[in-house]
Amino acid sequence: MGQSFTRNSWVDNLRSFITLLVVAHHSSLAYTTFAHFNKAAYITSTHPIVDKMRSRGLDIFEDFNDIFFMSLMFLISGIFVMSSLRHKSVTIFIRDRFYRLFVPFMIGVTLLMLLAYYPAYYLAHGTHDLKAYVIDFFTVEAWPVGPPWFIWVLLFFNLVFALCYPFVKNGIYKMGLLLASRQQRSFTLLTGWYLFSWILFVPMVLLVGAGSWTGIGPFDFQLSRPFLYSGYFLLGIIIGAPGLNNGIFSAAAAFNKRWPLWVAACLGVYALLKWSEAPLTAMLERRELSELSATLIYRSIWILSCTLSSIAFLTTFSNIFNRTNSWWQSLSANAYGIYLVHYIFVVWCQYYLLDYPLPAVVKFFITFVTAVGLSWMLTVLLRSNSVVKKYL
Repeated sequence: MGQSFTRNSWVDNLRSFITLLVVAHHSSLAYTTFAHFNKAAYITSTHPIVDKMRSRGLDIFEDFNDIFFMSLMFLISGIFVMSSLRHKSVTIFIRDRFYRLFVPFMIGVTLLMLLAYYPAYYLAHGTHDLKAYVIDFFTVEAWPVGPPWFIWVLLFFNLVFALCYPFVKNGIYKMGLLLASRQQRSFTLLTGWYLFSWILFVPMVLLVGAGSWTGIGPFDFQLSRPFLYSGYFLLGIIIGAPGLNNGIFSAAAAFNKRWPLWVAACLGVYALLKWSEAPLTAMLERRELSELSATLIYRSIWILSCTLSSIAFLTTFSNIFNRTNSWWQSLSANAYGIYLVHYIFVVWCQYYLLDYPLPAVVKFFITFVTAVGLSWMLTVLLRSNSVVKKYL
C-alpha cells in the first residue's frame, strides 16, 4: 500500500520507532561487555539474563540509546496533553489516564513481570519452585518493576499537570507561543534547550550520582533523572500548546529545516563523549582533575548529546517520516502493548539462547526480531477484545 500524509503522523511514527528502540535496547543488555549477574539478588544485575557472548558494538548502541530515548519518550508524551485537556474536563482526563496507564501498570508489574523474571530466578537458584520464586520476587528482589516504570512516572506527571491545568493553562499557552515565535532562530533554540536540560540533569548527577535507583515497591525511578524527565514532559506540553503545525516543528521553521545539521551534530557530540572517557580517566588517575571537575565535564557533554539526539530525531521524523501506511498505522496502534509485554519475550529468548555458541550480535538480532514479532502479534490479538482495547 502506498504512503499517505496525515496531520502529525510523524509524531506517531516517532513514538512507534522509539518503542522498537526500547525493545532493541533491552535485547542488547544481555550481550554488553559490562553486563554482570548477581545470584544473591538478581535485581541488582545489569539485566535478568547475562550471556557469556559479548559485543563492544552493543555497548555503544545501548549507551547511545540510554542517553536520550526515555527523555524523548516523555517529551513526546507531553505534546498532545494540552489539546486533550481542552477537549475534556480534568476529571475525564484523569479517568482516561487511570484506564490507560494505572491499570496496565499494575498488570505489568505483577503478572507480566512475574512471567518475565522467572528465568533469572532459575539461573540464580537452579530450582523450579514457583512458590519460592513468588516469595523471592516480592521480598528479596523487592518487586522488580522492569520497563513499566515509565508508565507510573508518566501517570504521575499527567496527574500533577492535570490538577494544575486550570491555574497554568494560560501561562503554558503563552509560553508555547513564545517558543513558536523563535522558530527561525535555530541556535537560540538549541542554546536554550541545552541550558534547560543541563540545569535539570547535571546538578542532580553531582548530588546523587548517575546510576542509582530508588522507590517503594514497584514505584521505582532513577534518582538522577526525575527533573530531566519531568522537564522534558513539560517541554512537550509547551511545544504542543499552540499546535505542532504552528511551532518549532512546523514545515516553515528554520529550526526544523536544519535537520541534517542536527543529525550530524548529534553523531559528532556522541563521538566526542566516547572519546572523552579515556583522557578524563587518565587525568583523574594523574590527579590533574578532581572527580567533581571530570564529572562536570563529562556530564555536560552527555546532556548535550541528549539534547541533540532528541532534536535530531524530532526534526528528522518531522521532515522525512511524515507519512503513514498500513505498517506504520499498525505499529502505532499496537506500540503501547508492545512496550508493555515485550520484556517477557526478550528475557525468555535470551535465556533459551544461552547455550548456543552464536556471536553476540546474532543473538541480539534473534532476540529483537522474536520479541518484536511476538509482542506485536500478541498485542493485535489482545486488542481484538473490546474490553482490553480500552486499556491498550
